[in-house]
Amino acid sequence: MFSFIIKRLLWAIPTLFGVSLIVFFMVHLSPGDPALALLGDHANKESVEKLREEMGLNKPLYTQYYLFASKAVHGDFGNSFKSKQPVLGEFMERFPATMELAMCAMILAIVLGIGAGIISAIKRYSIFDYGSMFIALAGVSMPVFWLGLVLIYFFSVSLGWLPVSGRLGYEFYVENITGFYLIDTILADDYAAFWDAFKHLILPAVALGTIPMAIIARMTRSSMIEVMKEDYIRTARAKGCSVFQVVMVHALRNAMMPVITVIGLMLGTLFAGAILTETTFSWPGIGKWIVNAVYQRDFPIIQSATLIIATMFIFVNLIVDLLYALINPKIRLS
Repeated sequence: MFSFIIKRLLWAIPTLFGVSLIVFFMVHLSPGDPALALLGDHANKESVEKLREEMGLNKPLYTQYYLFASKAVHGDFGNSFKSKQPVLGEFMERFPATMELAMCAMILAIVLGIGAGIISAIKRYSIFDYGSMFIALAGVSMPVFWLGLVLIYFFSVSLGWLPVSGRLGYEFYVENITGFYLIDTILADDYAAFWDAFKHLILPAVALGTIPMAIIARMTRSSMIEVMKEDYIRTARAKGCSVFQVVMVHALRNAMMPVITVIGLMLGTLFAGAILTETTFSWPGIGKWIVNAVYQRDFPIIQSATLIIATMFIFVNLIVDLLYALINPKIRLS
């Protein structure tokens, strides 16, 4: 097991190198000048050139990449062109907001997706099966930003049940302890603020979790149907096991292998979807931060945030592989 982890970590090095290289050159070869974006279109040429020199943009691309990569290896991702603040510090300020949204969306997707998939597999070709799979197909087909706008229109504008944007109402103040508002409000014993933070989280979590939920539901259904045909399932039924024991003890554990793979991949996808979701709901996380950086041509933020997210994605895949070994002993033996 230890040698497997070491091998995966070693494979992560060329992966991260490739990601950093591609993102760096795509960003620097894209149209737009960061110095001109900061100074404005009416800035004189001398001011623009001076600012470019201060930013290090007048150096050859290979030199700029070497400086970026050598600092990133030591955990220094540079400073933002606009705010002049360390990129890593700004990332960590916004990361809890994105993580809170992503985790709530994933919990929603896992609970509803696996539940719907199991029931659909047990009640094949029933009204619930057709209805849930139709909803799953619609969920995969709907763009996140469009679904977000629809949710805002119905539940915020028309019904007025839920807030439109943000993480917390202006009338509340929460001391930043963990960065997760649901936790910080409980630690502060401010349950009115907790309820307000929870209401702000519902719509973006539903919008972000719809696609993963649909994919997990379809994958769980397909995997459960295959497992339910196995001989050991018939043996369990012949022994007089209840439906709950057959499904939850014997079938689900073996059916979860491909589902775990999908869940691991969906965690990485959530960060990509969070960019659109956070922009739609004005959620102050890293997704909205990256979008603003793209508009402002803030190269250090774009490069560093992409590299950090890629590192997290690799780490999540490593955890998924380790979960395989916990669920299926055959993998440990191999």
